[in-house]
Amino acid sequence: MLPTSAKMPDEVPVIRTIAMPADTNPSGDIFGGWLMSQMDLAAGNIAARRARGRAATVAVEAITFLSPVYVGDEVTLFGKLLSVGRTSLRIEVEAWRRARESEETRKVTEAIFTFVAIDAQGNSRPVPTDG
Repeated sequence: MLPTSAKMPDEVPVIRTIAMPADTNPSGDIFGGWLMSQMDLAAGNIAARRARGRAATVAVEAITFLSPVYVGDEVTLFGKLLSVGRTSLRIEVEAWRRARESEETRKVTEAIFTFVAIDAQGNSRPVPTDG
């Protein structure tokens, strides 16, 4: 588990959004599924740029929820391309929260997403090698 406060990466975020009441479970916490969908969007953005076209999520590995996200929190997602195969891409995504009234940040989850580059018919295609 991470300490109470940690420093976000100095990288440019892929996505920054605010957790809203519509994204909560009956207890008032943000759904893990909402957070995972934001992570998938971030990874998908990286995959589409590198694949220069459509890419589909085919796997999510090792998603770990470290800390809850609350309504009003700013959620920042960072992504990093880990590897490129012939048709696939592996992308690591971290999600961080910052309470609306604070500068304290905390990493809330991380996962590795695998995407496959696809053509207009949904068939896999090679990822361009001139990256």
